[in-house]
Amino acid sequence: MGAAWRNPTDKNLEQVIAMVEGVHALGLETCVTLGMLTGAQARRLKDAGLDYYNHNLDTSPEFYGQVITTRTFQDRLDTLEHIRDVGLKTCSGGILGMGESRRDRASMLRQLANLAAHPESVPINLLVRVEGTPLQASETLDPFEFVRVVAVARILMPASYVRLSAGRSEMSDELQALCYLAGANSIFYGERLLTTPNAESDRDRALFARLGLAFEEMEPERTEPGACHKAKQALDAVVEH
Repeated sequence: MGAAWRNPTDKNLEQVIAMVEGVHALGLETCVTLGMLTGAQARRLKDAGLDYYNHNLDTSPEFYGQVITTRTFQDRLDTLEHIRDVGLKTCSGGILGMGESRRDRASMLRQLANLAAHPESVPINLLVRVEGTPLQASETLDPFEFVRVVAVARILMPASYVRLSAGRSEMSDELQALCYLAGANSIFYGERLLTTPNAESDRDRALFARLGLAFEEMEPERTEPGACHKAKQALDAVVEH
């Protein structure tokens, strides 16, 4: 679940917490991305049953100021520290193709690998050049550069899930196959990824079949009695407000 906030207010957070509690009651894992957090806000989300918090570094500290001015690179590191301190799992990666250099991509990966603990999930995003945005005219990234980042992420963070994320709808089957061979072992699955299109589920299944890849099977969790009703009540309450 995501929100386009710089950081949530406490009122915003209470609405998200109601959603997290509702989804958690169904026995599902929960992940949110809400922007910067204080330590107290991270604790509230953890207590509500949140599993993962997504907060990407986006790029290197050296290149960061050229694409983002609403917060600093240190702000992002501080939020990741708050997340880790309360015991939440971390989802943090970067965006490629914003005009950064190879050195910037290496620097970003070094920052992720040198965190107090490696993120459980490392999303590698390919910039989707949305019309009307400042990065619309960015030069297309060499596909092999993208694969190299996936490979280095796998080497530096061997226990992390390296996720192919935004931009997958524009990747060829061959590029995706190279990424899986290079070490990507997770994708965002479904027709939409926040504000951008995602690869169609049927296409993913067909490609996995061609490559001999299988979905990881998870042990199902027991759902609490009346969980569906509780979840609906929580979500309805948020919608009413």
